[in-house]
Amino acid sequence: MVAVRSLGRAFGWLWTAYAVSALGTWLAFDSFSLIAIYVLHAGATEVSVLAAAGLAVSAVVAVPLGPWVEFRRKRPVMITMDLGRFAALLSVPAAFALGARSFVQLLLVSVVVGASDIAFTAAGGACLKALVRPQDLVVANGRFESTTWTATMLGPPLGGAVLGLFGPVLTVLTNAVSYLFSAFAILAIGGREPRPALTRAPQRLRVGDLLAGWRYILADPVLRLLFCNTILVSGLIMAIQPLLTVLMLSHLGFAPWQYGLAFAVPCIGGLLGSRLAGRLVTRFGQHRVMYTAGTLRACWLLGLVFVGPGVAGLVLVMAVELGLITCMGVFNPVFAACRLERTPTERVARTLSAWSVTSKTTVAALTALWGLLAGVTGPRTAIAIAGLLALATPLLLPRHDWSPRGATAKLVP
Repeated sequence: MVAVRSLGRAFGWLWTAYAVSALGTWLAFDSFSLIAIYVLHAGATEVSVLAAAGLAVSAVVAVPLGPWVEFRRKRPVMITMDLGRFAALLSVPAAFALGARSFVQLLLVSVVVGASDIAFTAAGGACLKALVRPQDLVVANGRFESTTWTATMLGPPLGGAVLGLFGPVLTVLTNAVSYLFSAFAILAIGGREPRPALTRAPQRLRVGDLLAGWRYILADPVLRLLFCNTILVSGLIMAIQPLLTVLMLSHLGFAPWQYGLAFAVPCIGGLLGSRLAGRLVTRFGQHRVMYTAGTLRACWLLGLVFVGPGVAGLVLVMAVELGLITCMGVFNPVFAACRLERTPTERVARTLSAWSVTSKTTVAALTALWGLLAGVTGPRTAIAIAGLLALATPLLLPRHDWSPRGATAKLVP
């Protein structure tokens, strides 16, 4: 039996905060869409606007948050973002109780939560780098990754049961409370957090401050390639999800429980991959593992084109998703560790914020674009185009080995 390596009490509380909020998020998965459809009687266009606009507007709102986070202690920022998400989500059941529910409120709450997510992630990355030794970053990110896939596997079925018994508002309330527990967990880390290396915050943010994260990413040859690769891959994966939903539920006649099963069971691959990531890096090296997993990750989307009705079609979806998610489970923690290693501590918040903002806006844009494409060509053809584009994404992976803690590009702050 292999002993589980301890990363310390402080990391344990950070991991707890992440686990609680991740489970709450997946328990409430799609709850806003269900409220819009069943309570506010919104149509397909309004539901699409809620999803895409929430992502896009929250990303724009979060642009100045990266520099703001960089100059502040990270744990107070994380607690503030947790409490902000708690208050925003709590306003939904409060509005129901007062009879003041509206589509506009859902949109505003989604923007607040989305922007807070970006700021929390940026501060959380810097916090993790401060709490964990460089040689333990792959292990730490592997534990976060395994937690993500566990929550993804368990959350929607449990949330569906709660939703069926009590309605979507209770799942929103559960998600709100999860952020409150997350704030308490971060507070429990204890100790005095040192001031950031950049001790004096500017009186007014300049355009250069807002763009500093992107400037650093694009100046580093490894981060630049990983940035383009991960943004495009995640955008293509998310863009075809609504199309696959329509294909399976409307065109092929799968029942909702079959659709949920098709995406819950393959999450086991994410658990397996994230557990293997550290051992694979120890044996084969960081670059080789990330390049191989990143290349294999791009080969699966095209398989969804061949989904048919019945048991065979369900098994095919599960097999494709299992392969994709297993590769992601290996790739993601190694990539996340590499990104933190190559980013100086005083730039982590701005870099992660820029990464998240770009990812959210790209997902929103590609989701809208692929929806239009499916309207012209049909969902199966649109999925095929995304699968073919995904095959080209390994060209954006770094082909040569690098020194993770070697010299990186330097820019004037």
